[in-house]
Formats: sequence, structure tokens, C-alpha cells
Amino acid sequence: MHKSYLSLCVTLALPTLALANASVPDSENIERIVVTGSRIIESIDEVPASITIVTAEQLQDDLQVSSELQNMLAIRVPGMAPSTGSSSNSGQTLRGRAALVMIDGVPQSTPLRNGALGVRTLDPSVIERIEVIKGATSIYGNGAAGGIINYITKKPGKEHQVELGLSSRASLVKLEDSQGHRLEGGLNGSVNQFSYVLSAVREENGVQRDAEGDIIGTKYGISESVAQNYFTKLAYQFDDDKSLQLTYNYYESQMDADLVDVVGDINAGIKTYAIKNTSGEPNPGEPQGPRGNHNAMLQYQDFEVFSNTDMTLDGYWQKIENVFFYSPVLANPDEGYAGGQSYIKSEKRGFRATFNSQLEWDQIEGTFIYGADLLNDVTSQPLVDGRIWVPEMDMSNLAFFLQTKWIIADDWVLKAGVRKESIDLDVNDYQTLKLCRSADVCSIPMDVTGGKLEYRATTYNVGLRYMADERFSPFANYSQGADISDIGRLLRTATVTDISDIRTEASIIDNYEVGFSSQFDDLMFSLAAYRSTSELGTSNTFDPNTGVYMPVRAPQKIWGYEASLDYAVDDSLSLGATYSWVEGKDTDKDVYLGARQISAPKLTAFLDWRPVDNAKLSLTYLHVGSRDRFDPVDGKYVGDQGPIDSYDLFNLSSRYQLGNWELFAGIENLFNEDYYPATSQAYTYGGYNTKGLGTTLNLGAKIRF
Repeated sequence: MHKSYLSLCVTLALPTLALANASVPDSENIERIVVTGSRIIESIDEVPASITIVTAEQLQDDLQVSSELQNMLAIRVPGMAPSTGSSSNSGQTLRGRAALVMIDGVPQSTPLRNGALGVRTLDPSVIERIEVIKGATSIYGNGAAGGIINYITKKPGKEHQVELGLSSRASLVKLEDSQGHRLEGGLNGSVNQFSYVLSAVREENGVQRDAEGDIIGTKYGISESVAQNYFTKLAYQFDDDKSLQLTYNYYESQMDADLVDVVGDINAGIKTYAIKNTSGEPNPGEPQGPRGNHNAMLQYQDFEVFSNTDMTLDGYWQKIENVFFYSPVLANPDEGYAGGQSYIKSEKRGFRATFNSQLEWDQIEGTFIYGADLLNDVTSQPLVDGRIWVPEMDMSNLAFFLQTKWIIADDWVLKAGVRKESIDLDVNDYQTLKLCRSADVCSIPMDVTGGKLEYRATTYNVGLRYMADERFSPFANYSQGADISDIGRLLRTATVTDISDIRTEASIIDNYEVGFSSQFDDLMFSLAAYRSTSELGTSNTFDPNTGVYMPVRAPQKIWGYEASLDYAVDDSLSLGATYSWVEGKDTDKDVYLGARQISAPKLTAFLDWRPVDNAKLSLTYLHVGSRDRFDPVDGKYVGDQGPIDSYDLFNLSSRYQLGNWELFAGIENLFNEDYYPATSQAYTYGGYNTKGLGTTLNLGAKIRF
């Protein structure tokens, strides 16, 4: 603990931090720009697909309430499922499927063993904006069945700027042990051809209390967790066309709390909550959460590598270790294990070459984006006690892509592309774990012969948009994605003796979407409907003989719609709302999909008010609707099929600028709604039925100079 404080103080003494206003382009312009979807900078108005940009201004407002990215995405992104209220994003899908999370285009998710922890990969203070592309896409390959969430990190300002910030957070329901604090510091700027962004953040949480004042359960908990984020971006501009940039980010967030759960029963309506450990014995296992995630990227750009063509070369490396909670489900009494604790271990090395050539003739502008992606991903899921749950999977992925964009007579945009995917996955011989739900109910370990799995796929996309009249700009698109997500989950529950007999086939997702956007002066409105099909999905079913939830591979259909509205009343007042509805079925058995994929309907709204030039007040509203698609089995709901009842949440933030100082306050769950998050209601697994956070106050100040 003392070393962590010392390292932060040394970093601040440099001094360090990337600051919100230093590197943010004009807000109106940034809202109309997207990079992720096509690997080039282009206006949203020219993209024939649904896109959401979470701006720096919105991030700043939300950060004054909470630093949890899951909460920010749930409120700001139509089609994103509600937050779980924990450190996990399990069930927080994008249009019913898993999204690929990236930092500046570098994958953060672990699709080979998706532990649903990829959303919390860096501190939001270093993010300039978040770009969300919805629907299956072949642009970035495996893991993007539901779309892409790309965190775009801050860029240096032209002048030196230092920012320091301090805030404190506590429950207003019951103050005891709930106080936490957050310390930020940083520096950014430019010197001749050299520019830099440096940032350090440390956040310590107290216990998290629900609306009744009880401590929220520890499974994927945040109580008494400590998060640290150190970010560096260094760039050198050789001339007007050529530049070199090095980015490094370190993130950890671990919960090391002396708490034990009082496990309830979702079927009986009894919540799970935590109490102080008074047994005198330390809690088993290690602190849960990311215990040191590293990301490094070296990027070279040449905007005129040859005539009308620019080139971007990226080399990147990522290493993560995400530790899960201690679980009695991982017991094996015969070998002396009363439980166990797993962690996902992944290391990625990648290289990307992207070329962008432009041409123009008559009334047609053409853009060709082409190149290659090379990725090596080595992922496994061992237990901290040395047992192997998911063996090491060594994936080599080589892909070539071509995307084209045609602007015809300034009225039409046509986009079409193709991606050729080649994936080889090596797995050594292994034995599945013997897991015991009780002394008499255990799984049967299997000796599985490993080998090489090969995947070859060619995926296509095409989209058309009419943009001559901003009052009505319709679009339609079709896109495919090749997905081999969560192979590890299939391997760890194998019931055969050879890896070639496990149903590890890739899923090809076909995504269809139609929609439009409209703008009338200060009013903007958009509507999109979509349909997503796959020949093979992955759901699960409970095996009572072993106590294990077994994967089920069956064809799936997911469909839904989204709407959003924004209105600027005047220069000081703006408001907006979104609505999302999604549904899905296993088309083989004609049964609905559970809450791991399909979320309840969601309505959000916001109001931003500037009563005077140097003050701002923001109010956000989240309504999660009800979903009840399943019948109980022998009087009890099973798996992820619990019924979801509706709930409503309000968050309030305010800030006041006083010279170089900014004073701010935020309140989460303003009216102390007593509720279970959607996944806590739907997940019937032991210990998941924790309530949401009660009213919590965050107060702080920042200084910039």
C-alpha cells in the first residue's frame, strides 16, 4: 500500500496528467466524426450504420458521478444492456451479442475465454471519446459479434497544461466505512515536434452500500477496491506527413476486502449481502480483479506514402491477468480443495498495416481502405492453486481486408468490403477438471487429446445511405462477422476424448439493419431496426448430474430496434432520450434466449442546463423495463432465466468553474431506488442476487494551470 502511494506521488511530482479540455477538439465537430467503423476519419453523416459517440463532455459529466465505465455506457449507448452494478459486464451485451472492446484499436477483450471483464480496462479520465459501432462486423475480426467499443485516448494539447484533482465519495444511506477517495494528476503539451500526455490516477473505494444500508455482496464486488491507472503517450512529428507515436497504459483494480457474503436466494426473494469477517480466519483466495493489465502500442503514420495514399502501421502488445472471486463450485474434496479461484491469463501481440487511397472523377469520390492484420493471442484460465481449468490456447490470426467507400454526386454513400480470415488454434493434450457441487455430485474428468483447429472464412459487408437532405437521411446495411468466441468455455466442459469432437465451429453472424436520421434545426432524431442471425450460438443448460452449466450450440436469431432524440432548447438548455428493445430465440428449439444475451427494454433521458456561463447541471435517467419469458422448473427459475422487474435510476452532477479551479458534485441513485440490477434478477446462480448501489455522493475539485 505504501509503495503504491509513493509511486503515485513520484508520478505526480513529474508532474503528470492528460486533461479533459487540453486535447478535445470542438465538441460539435467531434460528435460528427467516427474512426473505428472504417479505419478512416469520416463524418457520421456518411456512415450507413448505427453509431454512438460518447463525447468528452458527457464523460466528464458522468465521471463526476462514478468512474465505472459500465454505468456510463449503459446510460449513453442505445442497444447497450444495463450495467450489472459490479465489476463484471456479464450480460451487458450490445444488441444481444458480445462486443469487442478496444483501446485506440487494440483489442482488450479476451474472446477465446470471454470472462466479461473487458469493459473496465482503463480509467475514463484518459479517454477523449468512446466510439460504439453496432452490429456484427468483419472490420476487426474475431470477438465483434455485437459490434465494437473503442476507447479513443486523449491527444496532447499545443501548450503545456497541468491538472490535479481530488475527490471523495461516500454513501448517503449509511456513512460507516463507505468513504473513498480519488486522486488524479497529469501533464500534457508540445515542445517543437515532440508532444506528450502523461496521467496517473489512484482511486480507493469504501464499502458499497445498497438502498437499505447493507454492504453489497462481494461477487465481482467493488467494496474496498483500489484502482490505479498510469498512462503515457509520446509522439514525434518528423514533418507534415510523417509521425511516430508510443502509447502505454497500465491498469489494475483489485478488491481486497475483509468481507464475507451472506448468500440469499433469488427464487425466495432473499438478497445476498456482505458483512465483516469476524471469524478470525483470513478469507480464502487472492484479491479479485485485474491485477496488472499492460497495453503498449507503437504507431507510424505517413499521410503521403505515395500519391493520394496514406499509411498507418501499428505494432501492439497486451498482457492481462483478470482474477475472479473464490468459489466453492471449484471444489474437489478428493484432492483437498474446498473451492478455488480462477483467473484469465492472456497475452496478445499484433501488427496492422492500413492503407487509404483516394481518387476522384466526375461526380464520384472513391476511397479504398486495405491492408492486413496479424495477431497472436495466447489465452488460458488456470486456477491460482495451480490446477488448469482451461488449457492454453495459442491462436494465430492473419487477415486481409478491403473496404471501399463511394460518394456519388454528394447525395449517396455506398460502402462495401470484404475480409479474408485465417485462424489457427493450437491446444495441447489436457484433462478437464473434476468439479464437485457437493461430496456426491461431481463432474467426470476427461483426458482430451489436443491438436490444431483451423478456421477459414470470408465475410462481406455493404451499406447505402442517402444524405442529400438532413431532414431525412435513410440507410440500410448488411454485414457479416466470423466469430470463435469463448472456445475456452467449450474446452473446459468437454465430454469427449478428442478436441476435434468438440463443437468448436466458428459462428458466421449475418446482420441486417435499416434506419434513418433526421435533423430539423435544433432537433435530431434517429431510428434503426435490426436482425441478427447465426447458425451457431452459445447458450447453456444446467446438468443436474454434475452440477455444471453445459454450453449449447444452436442457431440463434436476435432482433430489435433503437430510437434516439436530442433537442437544444437554447444555448443553455438541452435534453434528449433513447429507447432500446431487443429479443432473441434459439431457433432450433423455438425458445427465448436468457439474460446472458438478451436484456430488458431500456429507456434513458438526459437534461443539461447551464444557468450561468461558468456552471453546469446534468441530470440523467435510466429506466429498465420488465422481461418475463420463462417458466420455473420444479417451482424455481434456473440459469439466466429469472424474471426481471422494472426499476428507475436518476443521477445528478454539477460543476462550477472558478478561475483555474473547478468544483463539482455528483449523486448516484438520487432518489435511493431500492432495486436489483437486471442481471441480479435474472441470474439464479448462488450469490449473484445483490442489490444495486444506494444514494452515493461524490465531491471534488480540480485545478488546471
